[in-house]
Amino acid sequence: MKIIEAKDYNDMSRKAANILSAQVIMKPDCVLGLATGSTPVGAYRQLVERFEKGDLDFSQVKSVNLDEYKGLERTNDQSYYYFMHENLFNHVNIKEENTNVPNGMEPDAEKECARYEALIDSLGGVDLQLLGLGHNGHIGFNEPAEAFDKATHCVNLTERTIEANKRFFASADDVPRQAYTMGIGTIMRAKKILIIVSGEDKAEIVRDAFFGPVTPKVPASILQMHPDVTLVADAAALSKIPR
Repeated sequence: MKIIEAKDYNDMSRKAANILSAQVIMKPDCVLGLATGSTPVGAYRQLVERFEKGDLDFSQVKSVNLDEYKGLERTNDQSYYYFMHENLFNHVNIKEENTNVPNGMEPDAEKECARYEALIDSLGGVDLQLLGLGHNGHIGFNEPAEAFDKATHCVNLTERTIEANKRFFASADDVPRQAYTMGIGTIMRAKKILIIVSGEDKAEIVRDAFFGPVTPKVPASILQMHPDVTLVADAAALSKIPR
């Protein structure tokens, strides 16, 4: 694992955008695995600025998103489909048909998970997967468990994740209780992984995930086994790692 220390959130966002930009420039028809949440917003803003300057071309890029809430319409402003369009897709020249997010309105979980897994395979896999890191070590919506989930699946969200996400909704009661997510095995098949983390509140989980034992109780710890992972984190998030 390569660790890149950033001064702060803005510096982390720039450094992450540098890696994403390099992937698009080196392979214009690459497959990007994309994440949502507050952490990648700054990196997406950087990508939009570079596109507007003429430095990036997304016309051949394909994307697959990590996850989506089950039961939310795409038009809901808390859906990850909506998030991606608001923060990236609507502002660059990526083709709509080349963007992929799990269909949260498909009630048949087995059907949707099989479809999404087959879609990723049909694209030849993910060239670069962007990840954030949850306070409990979750990546995507892969929560702490007794075993690593291998493929795209429907997950019941933990109370901690619901609590963390309720700030985006009118109340905790409005937060969906299930989500579709790429599995740990799906994520680990990506050729390269970029994980971005910011803030002192993530310092303990950064230490546990990347310097502790590999265990499904800390889902992100499996990334220690991947051959090409880059962690970009600010000084606060790295404050508890062994030096």
